[in-house]
Amino acid sequence: MKIILASSSPRRIEMLKNLNLNFDVVPSDFKEEINLNDPIELVKNFAYNKALDVKQKVNDEALIIAADTIVYKDGRVLGKPSDEEDAFNMLKFLSGDRHEVYTGICVMFRNDCIVDYSCTYVYFKELSDLQIKWYIETNEPFGKAGAYAIQGFGGLFVEKIDGCYFNVVGLPVSKLYDIINRMGINLF
Repeated sequence: MKIILASSSPRRIEMLKNLNLNFDVVPSDFKEEINLNDPIELVKNFAYNKALDVKQKVNDEALIIAADTIVYKDGRVLGKPSDEEDAFNMLKFLSGDRHEVYTGICVMFRNDCIVDYSCTYVYFKELSDLQIKWYIETNEPFGKAGAYAIQGFGGLFVEKIDGCYFNVVGLPVSKLYDIINRMGINLF
């Protein structure tokens, strides 16, 4: 079965490779605009539209996997930082408190489509301005929702999590496995 990942995210690519799956990468051109206040509906909408965009591009019998991850705290959606100041402000906002990481996931195969999500609670340590500035100098915050990567240096700031670790990285692999099984497909 042909599998397509509708993302060029290095983290998602690595996670699928770790599952020993053969797949093609076809990034979506869907333009994300944060226009919903509900983080669950937002990530589900983004994942669905990314999958749909790629399905229209490839137009074949492929199993399409799409995902979108956001950080959410106190009614605010934190996407990827636009610059150093934005990254600093995001990390300062997350410092010493709990936030949520939501990933919407969409799997399309033929006429079937399942859209779901995963949520993980992440507890950050109290961060000094010096720690935040050091972290920004690593360049790791850029291209990451919430301006951090739990699998990298950003993991130094995480006190604990409640939920799926892989969800915070960007692809809840256990949820993906459940969705594919619900479609009646056995990949392993």
